[in-house]
Order: sequence, then structure tokens, then C-alpha cells
Amino acid sequence: MELAPMPVYDCPFCTIVRGETEAEIVHEWSDAVAFVPLNPVTPGHVLVVPRVHVADVGHDPEVSAMTMRRAAELAAETHCNVITSRGAVATQTIFHLHYHVVPRREGDALSLPWDVR
Repeated sequence: MELAPMPVYDCPFCTIVRGETEAEIVHEWSDAVAFVPLNPVTPGHVLVVPRVHVADVGHDPEVSAMTMRRAAELAAETHCNVITSRGAVATQTIFHLHYHVVPRREGDALSLPWDVR
């Protein structure tokens, strides 16, 4: 029995995972990759994405949990926010599951979207 080929997605994070788009990779696992986003909001800000294409945190609970585990490994090294969004209304702009690991420092003045203004 021949297996169907894995679909190839043209999303920006899939092209990074496949090595077709340059990115500053900070950590790799067999199932996920961590890299610096185009516009990091603090020093050390990284995105953790699964190697398989999953649209968002609600799409595949197993992949979401595995990817969060990898984000948690990086989060254990610093005080940080770990953030993900699901859907455009929730500010998701790239529809490939990703967790932001955003290191925080005393007095960094980073304002999160849900801060009272």
C-alpha cells in the first residue's frame, strides 16, 4: 500500500520549517522549531511552531500540546509571557500554530493587547 504524500503548504512558517525561507533559528526539535520573529517585541522573543502545518491552537490538540511543551522548555529559562491566538478576531495573522515566548524584564514597559489603557 502506497502512502499519500504529505501536503505542502505555502504559509510563511512552513517555508521556514522546510528551510526555504531564511530565519534566525534558536532551537530545533524533531517536532518543532523556535525562531526569532521579524519584529521581536523584547530581546529574546521567539516563536515556537510545529513542523507540521496546523492552522491554530484549536485545530489539533495533540500538536498544540506538543508545541506548548516545547515553548514551555524555553519559557523555563526566563520570566516571560507565552501567548498564542486563534483566528483573525483574536489577532492571529499567520495561520500556522505558533506560540510567542516573550521574555520580560522589570520596567520593560511592554503593553499587552488586553492591558487597560
